[in-house]
Amino acid sequence: MSAVLLPVDEGAQVRERLGSVGLDSMIDVHTHFMPERVLAKVRAYFDAAGPLLGRTWPIAYRGDDDDRLARLRSFGVACFSSLNYPHKPGMAAWLNDWSAQFATQVPECLQSATFYPEPEAPAYVVEAIEAGARIFKVHVQVGNYDPNEPLLDPVWAQLEDKQIPAVIHSGDGPVPGDHTGVGGVRQLLERFPRLVLIVAHMGMPEYDAFLDLADDFSSIYLDTTMVFTPFTETLMPFPPASKPRLRDLGDRILFGSDFPNIPHPFLTQVDAILGLGLGATWERKVLRDNAARLFKVDFR
Repeated sequence: MSAVLLPVDEGAQVRERLGSVGLDSMIDVHTHFMPERVLAKVRAYFDAAGPLLGRTWPIAYRGDDDDRLARLRSFGVACFSSLNYPHKPGMAAWLNDWSAQFATQVPECLQSATFYPEPEAPAYVVEAIEAGARIFKVHVQVGNYDPNEPLLDPVWAQLEDKQIPAVIHSGDGPVPGDHTGVGGVRQLLERFPRLVLIVAHMGMPEYDAFLDLADDFSSIYLDTTMVFTPFTETLMPFPPASKPRLRDLGDRILFGSDFPNIPHPFLTQVDAILGLGLGATWERKVLRDNAARLFKVDFR
């Protein structure tokens, strides 16, 4: 397992990139802070991902929570999430309690929550919302469930009513699951058309299909997590012909990194956004302003 070589004074370099487009901070909607035993299992998955991907997936940031928080702050990340997700029944309520406690200790964290298709889900989702949850994580691939599972209908109705965004990993990347793909999400939105969804990884590798979804439903956002980076471009490249569509949807693209379980420096994701050459106004929106509007974060 190879190590990721991190840039010297990476924080200063990220902040310099932000300054170059007129920002003094940024928002990352797709980061992970987890209970230690859950994080250990996630890392074990990536450590063993080589046979699935045909290449290794070294994890760049293996420090403890204090180290990871210090790094995000050094990058100028003024607001971020702590996305947890269950892979079986009976986990989600506990993860929500952990995430709520984490958010009380870390003021920059958007209080995050999750759910699983189980009879208890509607009740604990209401509890999470009442406790202050501002963003949910849905992992169709890891959870191995259909987002249109009837047990989840009351959950989706709650999120739609409260207009609370959910980050949904439903694309086939890095490996497909039984219920991944754009079809299930489109069916979900046809039933809950005001649902605010943030499509993780821009739906890779079905980029155009998820861009079509965003064209059809105005409450759909896409996050940039790992997209456009050299690691992903070798596996699931973004189609160059679709680049103008990024400009057209510039108000609904959000910066995401997947920090800390990424196979490259955080700076690489920032540079990948700037390297698209879509202009400083577009870059400011993606790096901060779109998420600030969505989550009502005031930077004045």
